[in-house]
Amino acid sequence: MASASFAFATPAHADALCAADLNSNGDAADPGETASCLATANGSWLCPIEAVQCVSDAAGAYTCPLGGQLPCEIPAAGGTPSCSPHSCLDIGTTPIVEEPAMNDPGVPADGQVDADGNCLAQIEIFSGRAMRCRPPGLSDTFQNCCKDKGKIVKDGMGSSVASIGTKIAVAKGVFTGMKAAYTAFQAGATASEAASAGANALIVGIDPTSIAISLAVNFMIEVLLAGCDQEDMETGMLRGSDMCHEVGTYCSSKILGVCVQKAKGHCCFNTRLGRIIQEQGRPQLIAFNEIGWGTPKNPYCRGFTPEEFQALDFSKMDLSEYYSDIEVRTQSEIKIDMEARIDAYFQP
Repeated sequence: MASASFAFATPAHADALCAADLNSNGDAADPGETASCLATANGSWLCPIEAVQCVSDAAGAYTCPLGGQLPCEIPAAGGTPSCSPHSCLDIGTTPIVEEPAMNDPGVPADGQVDADGNCLAQIEIFSGRAMRCRPPGLSDTFQNCCKDKGKIVKDGMGSSVASIGTKIAVAKGVFTGMKAAYTAFQAGATASEAASAGANALIVGIDPTSIAISLAVNFMIEVLLAGCDQEDMETGMLRGSDMCHEVGTYCSSKILGVCVQKAKGHCCFNTRLGRIIQEQGRPQLIAFNEIGWGTPKNPYCRGFTPEEFQALDFSKMDLSEYYSDIEVRTQSEIKIDMEARIDAYFQP
C-alpha cells in the first residue's frame, strides 16, 4: 500500500506539518505519523518523517539517497542538506475537515408530570450520554486527551447527591472552576484571588462526596493549556472514574480524505453502578441485541425502560466492582483544598 504524505499548518506549533501512513492502515493518525515541518534556507519546507541526509559527490553536489527526484534542502537553522519522501501541503487551500464534539445533552426531562410530580412520559433508568475523547493527534496538538488520572468523580453517598443532577455535571463544574481561576489570573488577579475565583466557581452545587478534589485540580492543570477541549476533559474525568463504556475508535479529523486525528466514542453514565448494570444487563435484553452500543461515532446510550429493568436478572450480575471506599468531606474542607492547590499553581 502506498504511503500517503502531506503537510499542513497549525497555529499553535508550526506553519506546516507533514503526515504519512507509515503502517499502511489507511490513516496517518498514529504516533509518529505526523510531525512539524522544518523551514529551509530557500523558504520551503522539509518533512522530518523518514528524512535522511543527502550525500555529496566529488564536486560537492548533493543528491538524495532515496531518489534523485527528491530535492535536498538545507535547514534554515543550518546543517547538512536532507531529503524526505514525504511532501508538505498548505492547508490554507486544503482545509482539515473536523468532526464536531458529540455534545450529547442526554435524555431531556421534558415529559408531562401529574399533580404529585410523577412523570407521565417514558422513563429511562441508568441512561447515559454519548461522549468522546481524543488520543494524541493533530487536532489536540499531540496530547493524550483520553489519559486516565484516577477516580476523580465518585458515586458518592451524601445527602446532597441528588442536588448535583449528574456526575457529568460534576465534571463540567471542575472545568468551569479551573477555567475561572485561569481567566482571573490572566486578567491580573493575584494567585490567591485566582484560587478563590476557581474554588467558588467549582464548589457551587457539588456534593463533596462526589469528587476527589486533589486529582481533579491536578488533572485540569495538566490539560488546561493543552489541545484538549471541554468534552475531552469531561470524558477523561468520567472515563478514569470508571463511569464510561468505550464503544470504539473513529476518525474525527481528515485532510484529503486521510485521517489525521482519531477519537474514542463512549457511553458515560452518572455512576459506576449505572455503567456496570448497563454492561451486564444489555446482553440479557433482546432490544439491544442488534444495535448493541451503536457505533464509535454514534454511541447508543439510552437507558432501560421500567419493563426492561424489571426483566433483568440481577443474580447473573457481578456487582463486586461497585463496592469501594467512600471519602466523606465537608464543603469547607474541599474549598480550602481547592484554593490551596490553585494558589500553589499560580504562584511564581
